[in-house]
Amino acid sequence: MTLRKFSTAGLLALAGAILFAIVLSLPTLHAARAQANPAATAASVVTAAPPACDAKTLVKCAPNSGDTAWMLTSMAIVLMMTIPGLALFYGGMVRRKNVGDTVMTSFAVTCLITILWLFFTYSLAFRAGTPFIGGLDRAFLQGVMSDFSNNVGNPNPLAPTIPETVYSMFQLTFAIITAALIAGSFAERMKFSAMLWFIGLWAIFVYSPIAHWVWGPDGVFNSGNPKAWFHVLDFAGGTVVHVNSGTAGLMAALVLGRRKDTAPPHNMVYTMIGASLLWVGWFGFNAGSAVSAGMQAGMAMTVTQLATATAGFTWMLVEWMMRGKPTVVGICSGAVAGLVAITPASGFVGPMGAFWIGIAAGIVCYWGVTGLKHFFGYDDALDVFGVHAVGGATGAILTGVFAVAAYGGTAGLLEGNSVQVLYQAVGVGIVFIYDVVVTLIILKIVDMVVGLRVNAEVEREGLDLALHGETVQ
Repeated sequence: MTLRKFSTAGLLALAGAILFAIVLSLPTLHAARAQANPAATAASVVTAAPPACDAKTLVKCAPNSGDTAWMLTSMAIVLMMTIPGLALFYGGMVRRKNVGDTVMTSFAVTCLITILWLFFTYSLAFRAGTPFIGGLDRAFLQGVMSDFSNNVGNPNPLAPTIPETVYSMFQLTFAIITAALIAGSFAERMKFSAMLWFIGLWAIFVYSPIAHWVWGPDGVFNSGNPKAWFHVLDFAGGTVVHVNSGTAGLMAALVLGRRKDTAPPHNMVYTMIGASLLWVGWFGFNAGSAVSAGMQAGMAMTVTQLATATAGFTWMLVEWMMRGKPTVVGICSGAVAGLVAITPASGFVGPMGAFWIGIAAGIVCYWGVTGLKHFFGYDDALDVFGVHAVGGATGAILTGVFAVAAYGGTAGLLEGNSVQVLYQAVGVGIVFIYDVVVTLIILKIVDMVVGLRVNAEVEREGLDLALHGETVQ
């Protein structure tokens, strides 16, 4: 038996992660010891039922069982969107020699983002701090424990009727898929070690602050924050997830450069299965963002189905007219474009608004992956920018047009609130600019430290065998 040499990048990553975890764990361990109270473990008599958690009762209260059940379900199906949904969707569109690396990326990103979420990214994104970044009171998820014997706890004010553990895990699945989406842009040519460093840093310095801007309790763009600079409507992630990931993907594609050679998708059935899992999981994504099992969740579910079907059908018709034949990959891409575009609008628009957003997504995103991409000549391998950034921006701006006050509490252009379109455009523009600048800095740093791109020989032979020692038959 012989011992193989560890790669320098792998050793650095392992050593850095272990040291980082030890250093950050010390304050939490100390706090846990200080809070320990043996007397508290003695048997006690419950004299009264705990009050129900709601927007006014956020301390030692009981969660709503129906809302909690729905959010547990939503968390599970949104996680399914990344593994296996996105993994299969992307895996079917690359060449056979790179399928393993593509699905491995989705799986590894899921693990990495979860660990960072535990350390501090949940706290930075979804706890009160400043208008630009949250605090660290939930680092290592300290303080989320509930009194399980009495079924009481202190929920996050952003989701007052469910346990904070459930809300944190639900939002984790959004962070996971946002990071995993980026990988489609640099598929078939980035080092696996570089991908891990890039995604980890990006989650900390890009995703966390932008999520806080839009959704944090004191976020600068949060539509529910009376002190916000701009009240941007983003129900489930048009800017936070899709404009964000699509812009980062474009930057990665530009920095890495074009692939040496390309080929058509190797397995359209994988892509169709992946798109179908995304479609199903998206009901948790959008309807789950109501963080309750109520009327708004029902409308979000309805408009998600309508916009997705409309966009998929529209893309199919446009492709049929432009290229002479409708394709499986095309209609799947159109459906995903519809899912993306309705995401920011899902809690604010009605059925007909969803229909028009679906048509717009099918047309604009088709142009994004054909005309726009070819005009500028960038190699966005799996069209992350053309579908997610373009679709997310389209949906975000049209939210300002079709928003209905009776559904989401804010009127749009059609109900006389023309300034909402401006707010939506400003939100998209600032997210885009911030993402471009910080993502480029991260990419340059990672390139200097470990190098971003595989060499020409590895790219020619395929990343599966060279980087993972495995092949897909």
